[in-house]
Amino acid sequence: MENTESNSSTGIPGSFASEFEKLLKERFEKTRPGKIVTGTIVSINKEVVTVDIGFKSDGVVPTSQFVGADGAMTYKIGEKVDVYIVSLENESGQLVLSKERADQKRVWDLVEDAFKKGTTISGKVVQKVKGGLQVDIGIPAFLPGSQVDIRPHRNLDKFIDQLFEFKVLKITRDKGNIVLSRRAVLMSERDSLRFETLKVLNEGVVMEGVVKNVTDYGAFIDLGGIDGLLHITDISWGRVNHPSEKLSVGQTVPVVVLKYDAEKERVSLGMKQLKDDPWLKVHEKYPQGGKVKGKVISLTDFGAFVELEEGVEGLVHVSEMSWTKKVRNPSKLLNEGDEVEAVILGIDTEQQRISLGLKQLMPNPWLMLSDRFPVGSRVKGKVRSITDFGIFVGIDDGIDGLVHVSDFSWTKRITDPKEIQELYKKGDEVEAVVLEIDPENERLSLGVKQLGEDPWETIAQRYPVGAKIKGRVKSIKEFGVFVEIEEGIEGLIHNSQLGLDKGADASEAFPIDSPVEAEVTNVDREERRISLSVRVIKKRQEKEELDSYMGDQRASTIRLGEFFEKKMGGGSDN
Repeated sequence: MENTESNSSTGIPGSFASEFEKLLKERFEKTRPGKIVTGTIVSINKEVVTVDIGFKSDGVVPTSQFVGADGAMTYKIGEKVDVYIVSLENESGQLVLSKERADQKRVWDLVEDAFKKGTTISGKVVQKVKGGLQVDIGIPAFLPGSQVDIRPHRNLDKFIDQLFEFKVLKITRDKGNIVLSRRAVLMSERDSLRFETLKVLNEGVVMEGVVKNVTDYGAFIDLGGIDGLLHITDISWGRVNHPSEKLSVGQTVPVVVLKYDAEKERVSLGMKQLKDDPWLKVHEKYPQGGKVKGKVISLTDFGAFVELEEGVEGLVHVSEMSWTKKVRNPSKLLNEGDEVEAVILGIDTEQQRISLGLKQLMPNPWLMLSDRFPVGSRVKGKVRSITDFGIFVGIDDGIDGLVHVSDFSWTKRITDPKEIQELYKKGDEVEAVVLEIDPENERLSLGVKQLGEDPWETIAQRYPVGAKIKGRVKSIKEFGVFVEIEEGIEGLIHNSQLGLDKGADASEAFPIDSPVEAEVTNVDREERRISLSVRVIKKRQEKEELDSYMGDQRASTIRLGEFFEKKMGGGSDN
């Protein structure tokens, strides 16, 4: 039977009273301070926004809590909004609400839930702070520098204004502290990727990876949870001075797995192997003698390297740059980056070398030299340089001829380099005779002495054997005395032909520059030697003297004896 007894305090029947109390209790629970409720915006002014939450009176919220970062109102009258009940009645009897605290409480609830379940939350990095970064997840949170990425970063500025997913490492609600980690999210993603990557990783497999780091010796490529090394020698078939020329961090590149050590988890990668080795078809594409175009990619003291295509280079040696100029510094003719045309001189596929020539594109002036300056013709030019062995004379644009010291004079021997400098100065004009042209070795031999007749050609006629000559002592050697017969022509009186007594000193008998009379005993035109004798003249004189004594019929035997005694006692040369 239904209980209809009335409540003495309210005058309401018992069943209805208990129901009413229950409703009041529920209403109080929903609208007590600290609760979050949903209300409707009923008015907006500069100071407050009035919100109806179904309470006996409307609540007020500071207008500043509804304004965006740009200062504009983000809500309209009639919109629903969650608010936090701060106080049921202030000094003015108004219900006090807060949208800001409602937002914060909701965020805190999400953070605690993510912390308990190990899920992620989104946030935006807003600024650098001591030890890391500040992240806006609805409320400020701290991201330590060690938790920003898998690998450490010295400069964290690049992360500001970036949106990321984070895991909650630690929360202290009463102190308002939240510690986040992006590294934990990346590690989890990396582990998942790694598992999938290991399923397909094998030698010969072609994959796509992201350049993670660039070093002097190569680049590390993230294949998806596992890194591989792309060595500098495997980036391109062509020349790579530094990996940064071809790769940059964050770039996605195709690679092939060259080696995979599952135990040590080491992966070696290649990029150039995705293309055929260009040297396999070099002979077909670049026949010897053919003309090619390329780009100068490097200059050295000995020449210039020219890239014909990626992976194929040729060397233009300094000797192949000009027919006439002696190129000592290739940078005076070429610059890196220049486009040049050249001729293929030779190919060595084993050593992967191609020899190129620039001068072969022009006529060889050495081949035409014999037409312009035949052997025996006279030429004029200026002394370009002086060496210990001769002088170089410029006779044509870039073509120098050598006058060797042996071709300075028919008669004068030059042994001291200082003598050359006394005879010639740089810039002197010289006339010479073309002696020899060697186009293959690019050599031109000239002679100055050939401008006149060789005195040795007629020496035998002018100084026949038996002829007496008069000269002056030029020098004394251990083996004899040299006598100048005429300018530049000397004869030798050997010690055995000096006609001196035993033990006599040649330097005393034949002082330098003293006059000498001698007889020619031998002439060797080929060796350019004249042999002289004083002894022969003395012998002849003695014989004539003896004949004179013997022919005098009035000479007595005593005088004849005296004659022989004189000769025998005097120790004359026999």
